[in-house]
Amino acid sequence: MTELSRIDCANWLLARDHFVLLTHRKPDGDTVGSAAGLCRGLRSLGKTAHVLYNPEITPLYAPLLEGLTKDAPEDGDILVAVDVAADTMFPRSYDHLKNSIDLRIDHHGSGREYTPRELVESDSAACAEIIWELLLDMGVDPDEKMAEAIYVGVSTDTGCFRFANTTAHTFDVAGDCAAVGADIYNWNQKLFDTKSLPKLRLQGWIIDHVQFLEDGKLAICCLPRSVEEEIGVSEDDMNDISSFLRSIEGVRMSALLRETEEGRIKISVRAIPGSNAAAVCEAFGGGGHAGAAGCNLRMTMTEAAEAIGKVVLSY
Repeated sequence: MTELSRIDCANWLLARDHFVLLTHRKPDGDTVGSAAGLCRGLRSLGKTAHVLYNPEITPLYAPLLEGLTKDAPEDGDILVAVDVAADTMFPRSYDHLKNSIDLRIDHHGSGREYTPRELVESDSAACAEIIWELLLDMGVDPDEKMAEAIYVGVSTDTGCFRFANTTAHTFDVAGDCAAVGADIYNWNQKLFDTKSLPKLRLQGWIIDHVQFLEDGKLAICCLPRSVEEEIGVSEDDMNDISSFLRSIEGVRMSALLRETEEGRIKISVRAIPGSNAAAVCEAFGGGGHAGAAGCNLRMTMTEAAEAIGKVVLSY
């Protein structure tokens, strides 16, 4: 595996054509925004670029990819993964592509190598920060749609600039996006200030069923799929629900456990500075950042809660 500098990566992209960009399963604002921004930037340079259709895309983020997707790669296409820390994070429909990915662009320092070359800048709060600088290094003149895609990436991965991963550079990139013409107000409304009634009801259910350990420093909640279906929450409603537990006063680390359609237990761990969510998830083959990480376990909900609780207590 070859570790590329940002300039090396920019030159590598400039020397090639016909790109297909890959996002991770249950795509969030950063993977979608990064893919959309890079795709539009490459197209502005006269290159052929698409984002591979992700069947798990939700209505909240789908507008960013309008006119950019294709259903399958063709022979000769160059596959680039953005904001995907490990090949286990791809949708199942991408499984046949895992050994064909040419480049990974990411900000997860705990990620696992799965491509012959990668650009990883772990000091970036969001992958979209890296994409923005990469676009400038390639000589792209960003437009409003590129700026909005990048803004969605940096704002969602920092909790609207509230999380500890936010840096001065994050604000610089967001400011650049606003200067280009990104509709900051409307995106902030959609991403952070609008909650559906099902989401509010789910938050109430979580409060009634959360378990506190270590004198309230650890919060764990097991969320059965049947409850999600009964309340009627959408995947967009689940967008930042993992951070809801961490927002409870006194909680240093939280874990939300959800049942997936494949029968696995999806675990989202969140932590405040001084605690390490990534270390917990890495113990189970997952990863992420100190403040936010995730993993998937093949066991019952009860077994998963016990396993996560034991590891969390060791940190």
